[in-house]
Amino acid sequence: MFHKEGYKIITIAFLISALASVSAHYLIENKFFEKGVLIVILILLGLILQFFRNPKRNFKLNNKEILSPVDGKVVVIEEVFEKEYYKEKRLQLSVFMSPLNVHVTRYPVGGKVVFSKYHPGKFLVAWHPKSSEENERTTVVVKSEEFGEVLHRQIAGAVARRIVNYAEEGQDVEQASDSGFIKFGSRVDIFLPLGTNINVSIDQTVKGGITVLAQK
Repeated sequence: MFHKEGYKIITIAFLISALASVSAHYLIENKFFEKGVLIVILILLGLILQFFRNPKRNFKLNNKEILSPVDGKVVVIEEVFEKEYYKEKRLQLSVFMSPLNVHVTRYPVGGKVVFSKYHPGKFLVAWHPKSSEENERTTVVVKSEEFGEVLHRQIAGAVARRIVNYAEEGQDVEQASDSGFIKFGSRVDIFLPLGTNINVSIDQTVKGGITVLAQK
């Protein structure tokens, strides 16, 4: 199963792959070299297909838990001053996604979207300390009954060149439903109230909509 954001790119990739394969057959006389070109084409097509995959998952929704919004690895757990929305100290968790991860962004909590904003910016590597403030990004805040206002921020990286954000202010959303999509690798920051009980550790691998990041 593939995500809707990949339909156009996958179609184009198939057409280009077919054209390249036919061209290689007629233009390359060396059969060994032709097979090498075909293998490269298949590998590139396979990478595109795996990037836009959207596997079905059995979500166990719980309004007393905060779920990971994306697949990846936890790279930051620290107390920071959040400048854009809260303008006060919060507990930040950051999940880094490689190009091999599923890139659907999911709502970590359910509730009402009270803030949604896109910021154009740079494309520093996603683990750069200033990437959360200077890179292209989207900030979404969902007000939940248990945790209050929970902010998650999609951040573009050096490879990611397009962030898709579905959140609209005033919209009621369900935990683990699609919040957005980041094309070709990046990271997501989650900002939680100080004192929140954290369930994960640095370098831990997490799954979007499955792994519990924190709970009451």
